[in-house]
Amino acid sequence: MISLREVKKQIESDSKNWLVWLMDFVDDFRYHKDPAAVVEPFELTNEKVDAVLASVAEYLCDELNIECPEWLLKVPACKVPWFISGMENLKAIAIVESPLHFRIRKIFVLENFLSRV
Repeated sequence: MISLREVKKQIESDSKNWLVWLMDFVDDFRYHKDPAAVVEPFELTNEKVDAVLASVAEYLCDELNIECPEWLLKVPACKVPWFISGMENLKAIAIVESPLHFRIRKIFVLENFLSRV
């Protein structure tokens, strides 16, 4: 089981594939359901990455009925809203569909962002 802190390190060393690292964590966390994966805080060094990782972890904790560590709640929002799709024509949909955990940190995703096939 990979921890959220380790995922952040992987994303920092391979930012082109950040979404691959993130979704690997999502799959792993959903499979193992191990709260230890999100217990250890990471250093806040990248506003967007920090916000999306915290949002994903909170979302998954709620989904899996796992108590969310308090440190995640303290990860700040992005100063400028981040629309992960990067597509102008999806912004309005993302504003409407983004789960609360993402919206409170000004991260906007489509409702299927964490859906896996």
